[in-house]
Amino acid sequence: MPNYVERRISSLTKETYALVLAGGRGSRLYELTDRRAKPATFFGGKFRIIDFPLSNCVNSGIRRVGIATQYKSHSLIRHVNRGWGHFKKELGESIEILPASQQTGDGWYLGTADAVFQNIDIIRHELPKYVMILSGDHVYRMDYGPLLAEHVANEADMTVCCIETSVEEAAGQFGVMTVDEDSRVCRFDEKPANPSEVPGKPGVTLASMGNYVFNTEFLFEQLEKDAAQEGSSGDFGNDIIPRIIESHRVFAFPFKDPDSEKQPYWRDVGTLDSFWEANMELVAPEPQLNMYDENWPIWTYQEQTAPAKFVFDQDERRGIAIDSTVSGGVVVSGSTVKRSLLFSKVRVNSYCDIDESVILPGVIINRNCVIKKAIIDRSSIIPEGMEIGVNHDNDRANGFRVTDKGVVLVTRGMLDKLESNNK
Repeated sequence: MPNYVERRISSLTKETYALVLAGGRGSRLYELTDRRAKPATFFGGKFRIIDFPLSNCVNSGIRRVGIATQYKSHSLIRHVNRGWGHFKKELGESIEILPASQQTGDGWYLGTADAVFQNIDIIRHELPKYVMILSGDHVYRMDYGPLLAEHVANEADMTVCCIETSVEEAAGQFGVMTVDEDSRVCRFDEKPANPSEVPGKPGVTLASMGNYVFNTEFLFEQLEKDAAQEGSSGDFGNDIIPRIIESHRVFAFPFKDPDSEKQPYWRDVGTLDSFWEANMELVAPEPQLNMYDENWPIWTYQEQTAPAKFVFDQDERRGIAIDSTVSGGVVVSGSTVKRSLLFSKVRVNSYCDIDESVILPGVIINRNCVIKKAIIDRSSIIPEGMEIGVNHDNDRANGFRVTDKGVVLVTRGMLDKLESNNK
């Protein structure tokens, strides 16, 4: 029989409404987010980024979830409807899309707090005791139950989920907290150039994950005050948190493994380099992000496809994949794939060499191609004999984007433009 703590956490999750902020453009991903919001970006061979916070909610027992969308949301909405539309409202569970709809005025979502404020009536209708605000931009696995339990135990008005990271990585990128010995937040700096260090840990700072827990009525009160504040940017980090930390109980909750106290897997795949690196981590024999854990599955929509197939076994052409992940509907025909991720319905024709690359759904790679350290966007058709990632001067001349770390991004639009220029 579950013990008292487990039953209490279960009760807390049932009293919680989660709002996932999924309207981000992801501008540092450049052309990869030209057609989709960052949370709709593909990741890990068969998933999208939004699947991770949604799976965390469901696996934690939080079954009332809203998803606030804004920037180029069509593919995100379609994915959520297909993969997450089976929840039954009459059973007290729902995952609903909340598009920016100017419910409280003439403007779109200004910032994170304004996105919540514009949906305040929808949240109020759910009658939750707690509201959890989640970023839809990050890849991680987390049980939100202990976070809620700590929030209640601290008699907190607000709890900020945080990670320990290096000062260099946090500078200009993350909100940074300074806390006392009881983990109460005494200072909050939004994306400072020189983050404060954790006492006793030189070079380490406490960064916000963009995940918050509020007592519902307190949240509504602060959102209404912020909306009436002239000059506010409508953002939790810029406006609300700095304004409440002295007068209210705001605590930090460190995201740590409860058994080892180590930092669990968490990635902000906000740049092309970090997106490529996070995907590459998954092809290791024992990646830190274990997506094979049946006790904490990552749910998604997966199109019904035929099994992956590898064909031809001749010395000059052999269909093989080594240290790679390969999704359904993939055909590797007489080519070699190493340390790569092939999403669904990718076709690799004969005599190709694919290495350290992320190949998104529906890509067709024609014969005699060499692709190294690249990201190939959805439905791209790679012409026969093309080399990508071999000579970066040629990549740039072809109109492809090359990052500072040598990752090459290729999209269908780039290929269409190249074909047009070559006519």
